[in-house]
Amino acid sequence: MKLSVIIVNYNVKYFLEQCLHSVEAAIRGLGAEVFVVDNNSVDGSVEMVREKFPNVRLIANTENTGFSVANNQAIRESTGEYVLLLNPDTVVELDTFTRSVEFMDAHPDAGGLGIKMVDGSGKFLPESKRGLPTPAVAFYKIFGLSALFPKSRIFGKYHLGYLDNNETHEVDVLSGAYMMMRREALDKTGLLDETFFMYGEDIDLSYRITKAGYKNYYYPEARIIHYKGESTKKSSINYVFVFYNAMVIFAQKHFSKKNARLFSFLINIAIYLRAGVSILHRLLKKVLMPLADAAIIYSGALLIVDYWESAVTYTFGGHYPPLFLFGLLPAYIFIWLFSVLIAGGYDKPLSLRKIYTGIFAGTVIILVFYALLPLDFRFSRAIIILTGLWGLLSMTGLRLALHFLGFRNYRLGHSENLRFAIVGNEDEAGRVAGLLRNSLRNPAFIGLVYAGKPVEKAEGYIGSFANIAEIISIYKIDEIIFCARDIPANRIIDTMAQLSNLEVEFKIAPPESLSIIGSNSISTTGDIYIVDINSITKVNNLRNKRLFDFASALFLLPLFPVLMWVMKNPLNFPVNIIKVLFGSRSWVGYNRLELGSTNLPAIRKGILHPTDILKISDLDQETILRLNMLYARDYRLSNDINIFIRSFRNLGRKG
Repeated sequence: MKLSVIIVNYNVKYFLEQCLHSVEAAIRGLGAEVFVVDNNSVDGSVEMVREKFPNVRLIANTENTGFSVANNQAIRESTGEYVLLLNPDTVVELDTFTRSVEFMDAHPDAGGLGIKMVDGSGKFLPESKRGLPTPAVAFYKIFGLSALFPKSRIFGKYHLGYLDNNETHEVDVLSGAYMMMRREALDKTGLLDETFFMYGEDIDLSYRITKAGYKNYYYPEARIIHYKGESTKKSSINYVFVFYNAMVIFAQKHFSKKNARLFSFLINIAIYLRAGVSILHRLLKKVLMPLADAAIIYSGALLIVDYWESAVTYTFGGHYPPLFLFGLLPAYIFIWLFSVLIAGGYDKPLSLRKIYTGIFAGTVIILVFYALLPLDFRFSRAIIILTGLWGLLSMTGLRLALHFLGFRNYRLGHSENLRFAIVGNEDEAGRVAGLLRNSLRNPAFIGLVYAGKPVEKAEGYIGSFANIAEIISIYKIDEIIFCARDIPANRIIDTMAQLSNLEVEFKIAPPESLSIIGSNSISTTGDIYIVDINSITKVNNLRNKRLFDFASALFLLPLFPVLMWVMKNPLNFPVNIIKVLFGSRSWVGYNRLELGSTNLPAIRKGILHPTDILKISDLDQETILRLNMLYARDYRLSNDINIFIRSFRNLGRKG
């Protein structure tokens, strides 16, 4: 066997299919075998390979073992004189393999070979050839010097930009996207280091090949398309940590202690820089809509003020003072937008009703505030009302425009074309899916997720419960429905906690029931009975909980000298007020005795607990646990207020 092609796949089904078609064409006339190692994909990759590429040797892992382990699995089974590691998001030309093999045959000193890679638009990818990431090279890369001076022999060593892209060169590092190795060299160097889960293993193996006395070559006469970044999310914080941690592992393995420490220092700087940029990007995404609303409302308000002062207030000349234009007017806009925020108008999916509620509430607050101002600061109720109406119209218009332009993150309301994942075992999940189809006119997608670990996926199933996070990401799930018959409540709560950072709705389908209850109540016979889960980790719930804590603590602060005398622990009462005010505590949290018994969603430690509402001191552990779970699953701000009022004398509780 001349060549063994090994492809490790993880949830890039359509790229893998395209890749395998190109590989099949490229190995014709060449003694070759093709391996696909699937790392427990949930997108149907395994089924696609079995159906469309029966000649491919498929290794279907039941967990994500990582890039190194998966490649080593296939390398141990392979028999080719040359072993090629190939990414699934690539397309090879008809002569890519033959040219590569011919080069290796002609250069017996070649232990590894990399080739010319271009992206989907035909642009040369600089990682086709790379230098060893020494501390100096890493420094130039991290601080942007390599990007500023890509062709410099000093600063451009990371991507060897000073070497001609169209000429053959000896290089230090080969890319794992296309890495052809001589079997003889692998026998001497060993396989991929399985300490590397993902990233860095290609650098490590390339270095070991040269240490074993072989050379690594960059050969531009053979080419592939590499859809860089399609199989990994390179902009995520997780990528930053995984990639740079791999670099630290490499440094500790191959560099001197002094250089390894320097390298680790530089890597930590890189992590904080990249993480900072990512956090800033996320922050900008969150404030972009409120800033746009503020700018549009303020611009319209200035036009309203200009008209009103010329047509009504100052018909014989004059203007409103700067205090109104640059002080009170922005303050009014802030109150409107803050009211919309509290009403949930910025939560996803967007709701016009919540915006109207927020604007109305904000207008009432502003008018009350206006009435309390001294006469010299009351400029015009009419401008307030007109600006409120303009805010209503402009915010509605902006959201309608974004909705009809197709921006997924700015869609309005709960569309019937949602994508569902139903978690349960065969009979119950099938029953729920059938009732869901009868209830909704046109669900975009319904996928079944097995509650256990089936040996073989049954028809209609897209994966198992263990892969629910990947299923949500790959299938773009909007709502998860748990079948209560097959999944215990504590496991549902655990899953909610693990997935709390994802924008997905949770519901429970109790067994043998046929009508919907919850926020989307439908009383029609034959509709599915689904209970909405109002998880405490929802953005609006966490926000409203914190606002209640802050406002109530601020209110109690000047009153504590009087109120502390009615407290059971008076001296600790002002301490708790300060803790709540600055966010280290919440007035209400889980009963601390049960925090270790289940993975409840993370919230601040509470002064009071859901169990306080019962006024029973010796509750059994199971009851305490159930109350904690109910509090987390079906959160209402009114619950906090009720506990706060009924347990007011315990606000000085220690702990």
